[in-house]
Amino acid sequence: MKFKHAVVITGSIGSGKSAVCELLRDRGFEIIDADKISHDILDRCAAQVAEIFGAQYVVQKDVQVKFDASRGEENLTNSCAFVDRKKLGELVFKDPAELAKLEALLHPKITAEILSQAQALEAKGKLYFVDIPLFFEGKRSEFFDKVAVVYAPKDTLISRVMKRNGLDHAAAKHRVELQTDIEQKRAMADFVIDNSGDLAALKAAVERFLKELKDKI
Repeated sequence: MKFKHAVVITGSIGSGKSAVCELLRDRGFEIIDADKISHDILDRCAAQVAEIFGAQYVVQKDVQVKFDASRGEENLTNSCAFVDRKKLGELVFKDPAELAKLEALLHPKITAEILSQAQALEAKGKLYFVDIPLFFEGKRSEFFDKVAVVYAPKDTLISRVMKRNGLDHAAAKHRVELQTDIEQKRAMADFVIDNSGDLAALKAAVERFLKELKDKI
């Protein structure tokens, strides 16, 4: 099954996919956010994460549930389990076997939720976008046939990851190289959104992309 009204937004870590999606939201387009979906599912799988990787990767937090005070209802505080994403990331990004375990746990659930949301948006009959960071790595091309890659050169990606994540050059380079090479992704894309410059240049690139998209579909 192909979702004919969908266009995937992908790229590499540090390429600026989130910035592009914010610009598209500002234009009124609906976005399916695979990162948000993955974070939500990861926390829902906290018990399984603890079982597979160890309890040290899960933290308990108090979450306040608010009720209507005007009706005499009192707020409650529940203790909920959340995955410590930073600590788990330090484990899986250093060990391909551990990363494979995490992907086996999460990817089927993430894909199912993406497809569920896509079906709902498809019914509206309007163009929408699906932000999937690991689109090529996750082999989801059987569902989506229009792909836009947000592009920046590898050295730029590494610099951005160093700044954003507080990593040294070697660690940032390792994170970037865990994903399919950005030049390879660029070659496989139907559309390329260049984000090697500043925000003004990116806004112009997004406008060119939307015009190209309109001309092609």
